[in-house]
Amino acid sequence: METYCLIHFTPTTFQNKEWGYGDADPAIFNPQHFDAQQIAAAAAAGGFKGLISVAKHHDGFCLWPTETTSYSIASSPYKNGQGDMVKDFMLATRGQNMQFGVYLSAWDRNDVRYGTPAYADAYRTQLTELMTLYGPLFTSWHDGANGGDGYYGGRNEKRIIDRTTYYAWYEKTWPIVREKQPMAMIFSDVGPDMRWVGNEHGFAAETSWATFTPKGIDGKPPVPGQSDYSESPSGTRNGKYWIPAECDVPQRPGWFYHADQDNKVKTPNELFEIYLKSVGRGANMNLGLAPMPDGYLHANDVKSLKAFGKKVKATFAKNLAKDATVVASNVRANVESFAPKWILDEDRYSYYASDDTVLNPTLTLSLDGEKTFDIIRLRENIKLGQRIDSVSVAVYQDRGWRHLASATSIGANRLIKLPQPVKASKLQVRLYAPVAPTLSDFGLFYEFVEDFAYDQTVEAERRLTTKDFRIKNFKGLPKAIDGRNETFEAISSPASGVVFELKQPISAIAYLPRQDGKTDGVVLRYEIASSSDGKNWTLLKAGEYANIKANPIEQVVTFEMPVSAKFVRFMPKETVGGTFSVAAFSLFK
Repeated sequence: METYCLIHFTPTTFQNKEWGYGDADPAIFNPQHFDAQQIAAAAAAGGFKGLISVAKHHDGFCLWPTETTSYSIASSPYKNGQGDMVKDFMLATRGQNMQFGVYLSAWDRNDVRYGTPAYADAYRTQLTELMTLYGPLFTSWHDGANGGDGYYGGRNEKRIIDRTTYYAWYEKTWPIVREKQPMAMIFSDVGPDMRWVGNEHGFAAETSWATFTPKGIDGKPPVPGQSDYSESPSGTRNGKYWIPAECDVPQRPGWFYHADQDNKVKTPNELFEIYLKSVGRGANMNLGLAPMPDGYLHANDVKSLKAFGKKVKATFAKNLAKDATVVASNVRANVESFAPKWILDEDRYSYYASDDTVLNPTLTLSLDGEKTFDIIRLRENIKLGQRIDSVSVAVYQDRGWRHLASATSIGANRLIKLPQPVKASKLQVRLYAPVAPTLSDFGLFYEFVEDFAYDQTVEAERRLTTKDFRIKNFKGLPKAIDGRNETFEAISSPASGVVFELKQPISAIAYLPRQDGKTDGVVLRYEIASSSDGKNWTLLKAGEYANIKANPIEQVVTFEMPVSAKFVRFMPKETVGGTFSVAAFSLFK
């Protein structure tokens, strides 16, 4: 499918949070202008081929009238408790000729039964409902997040379960999907059908294998809850299981709607880079959409999706190699069915192949005149496996062959973006494989570029400069206020908290975790307090930075009223590994 979208819309939207705690009153869930048609149409305009409804996120609120819990849309004022948003999303999706799927969080921070066998049974009942009530589904999506702090029916506590055994995935749970929706791909962090790519930036690794052997499971089939994702971006060459990567990434910095991110929606060019590094590396691109509390997408989200769809369509509308003449150094058995001409038709499964003894054949393409291009596309006949290890492309210039580009792991799709456009009339493609390669497609394209700007609907952020405050302790944490996100401070003992001395009132404080791909010292829970003398402190805010390990974006905490105290203290209450790290602190007027 290559591209589809994931829709996050629950009471968490109305709380301005990333992860709901499970304690939201269903009464807050009452969008005044819910419009599934607008959301589906925007996704379709972006060229996406499917929509996944987050039927239940970690807060436990069900968007359909389930029989398993009262914490659902049936208990909300929306449509007087008669609504079913999973159905609404399904109908709107099919109305746009897209495929439909569902996301069902295994973690439930509301259900008092969580952690007991009764909840696992209820979860399977919920899954059965979703698999039987909404027609054919292309995916059953299962988040890896599981266990931790929650409301749990009023019991504010932490509950930990063995994620690999609690749900009896292979024994009891996934057989429901296999029976009720045999064509639905099951996604979880390690499979069994699709795997998480290991980050929420939307990028697969430069080398990306569809085969995968999850680490640490002694040869058993992969089970959600495996914590080693070191090979998730790249996969495993000759891996035991066929589990291609899915690159999930939100259209905004966060998965849920936040008004202060209205001007941080990814631009069409940013989405196109993600496309090149996900779809263009043999993976799928799963873009997160975040409706506003009123129940539809912001104008900037819609504008970006439409422009992205236009960009992809225009870029790949014309294959500049289509009318080329292709000559191969070797053709399998010298028969036409394996001839090199098949790499230029539009059939993904017709292909060129060499003899079994020729593992690095060369294809020479003479184009129909000189062409200007900056994207090279290659595809294998994936029905015969991911066979090609690497490819090298050269152009004929100045009476000789000049190396142009190379890539590893072709698979279902490989897009090579050149640093600058190239003019050529003749190319040479050399394939390298451990078995006879089966190349089904070769294309040359020129990236479509168009000016794009958002409607500025939100005031520019009013960040204070270091003239307006100072950090009193830890030697001033210079790398946290140097304006460079790539640097960070690391403190082994953060027990005293970071104390800011203010020269003017502030309305918010932001924490940016380290951006080097590591999580040591990242803050999970925090407390913010104020003081007039630096000795006696009054608590202002306390909470969690949800999903910060997987999506290390800036976390902004806004105060109900401006804080005019002389001192503000940021206290890391829980961090990864017990240490403390910070790439940047920002204070706002």
